[in-house]
Amino acid sequence: MSNQKPQKPTLTGQRFKTRKRDEKERFDPTQFQESIVQGLNQTGSDLEAVAKFLDASGAKLDYRRYAETLFDILVAGGMLAPGGSLSDDMTRTEFCLFTAQEDLETMQAYAQVFNKLIRRYKYLEKGFEEEIKKLLLFLKGFTESERNKLAMLTGILLAKGNISASILNSLYNENIVKEGVSAAFAVKLFKSWIYEKDINSVAGSLRKVGMDNRLMELFPANKRSCEHFSKYFTDAGLTELADFARNQESIGARKELQKELQEQIARGDPQKEIIVFAREEMNRSNLSEQAMINIIWTSVMSCVEWNKKEELVTEQAIKQLKQYSLLLKSFTSQGLSEISLLLKIQEYCYDNIHFMKAFQKIVVLLYKADVLSEEAILKWYTDAHVAKGKSVFLEQMKKFVEWLKNAEEESESDEEETD
Repeated sequence: MSNQKPQKPTLTGQRFKTRKRDEKERFDPTQFQESIVQGLNQTGSDLEAVAKFLDASGAKLDYRRYAETLFDILVAGGMLAPGGSLSDDMTRTEFCLFTAQEDLETMQAYAQVFNKLIRRYKYLEKGFEEEIKKLLLFLKGFTESERNKLAMLTGILLAKGNISASILNSLYNENIVKEGVSAAFAVKLFKSWIYEKDINSVAGSLRKVGMDNRLMELFPANKRSCEHFSKYFTDAGLTELADFARNQESIGARKELQKELQEQIARGDPQKEIIVFAREEMNRSNLSEQAMINIIWTSVMSCVEWNKKEELVTEQAIKQLKQYSLLLKSFTSQGLSEISLLLKIQEYCYDNIHFMKAFQKIVVLLYKADVLSEEAILKWYTDAHVAKGKSVFLEQMKKFVEWLKNAEEESESDEEETD
């Protein structure tokens, strides 16, 4: 019997040859660049041919690894060094975005090239967005003409949804803001974006990424005012953008005012002090009384943790509104303000389902507190209401409105007898 231990089994590897056609050629950046530059030199200014060349080259060149190199060449003709200048030791091509004609039609054609490339190779999306962000940081290193072309292209790509509006973050970099580069670039960008779409589309994209309230940051701190922004972009032919920025500033100011009023109410500050503050802010911000009464209503109603039961929530609402009736009355001196408040109450009761049955009681309370007049209530009932909960609220108000009309008729009758 042998004393030798049995040998343990071992794993042995076997190499499989990959077929040539299944291999993807791997290049270092220099070889990759030479291949792209050579192809672009051959296709020249024929952008249809460029698109076809890029489509076919993705099958053998490593776009995933060298995305930055690829986009640098397509935009600037060669690899970009930090700051935006072309690297000296690299091959270049004269057929790129920066050497193209500076007009919208040419930029639209270039946008189509990028669009086709990214649709064909979806993995390039993120790299392309990063490239645009980088290029925006390099703006000072480009000529004015190169910046204009890049701005037009960026605006078109934003309109087509090829890139997110979050890339605009790069424009808020202090180095390009302080020299006016960001603002000048933004003019060309927004012009092409609005030309391709419209201001509503632009506004929607900006809101989506939280950029709608940051447009002032295109200017240095000492010029960061609505007046300066409005004049700059209006003079540049972008009145729609100037109006949008004014509106955004107004919305921002209203939100801040509402927040401050809410805090004052929650603290239990004296009502007369709140009224003085609200009137000063209304005049300072050039707000109408109609806008102000809406802000006050929201502030008053936001300070309560409402019960989920309808009968209890109505009691809470009556108590809160009775307490702040003087504040509400101070900003309903005009008929339009009363109608505005009635519409706000209608929308509030409709949007907050537990308040659906409270509408009539709220209106009656405010009538008794001289916040709402019978003229305003009758006007609302007849033709000034909105569609939200219309049938429910009109039915709730029917008896009270009949009572108001009868009281009005009796009053007129008494006056005639007196005469």
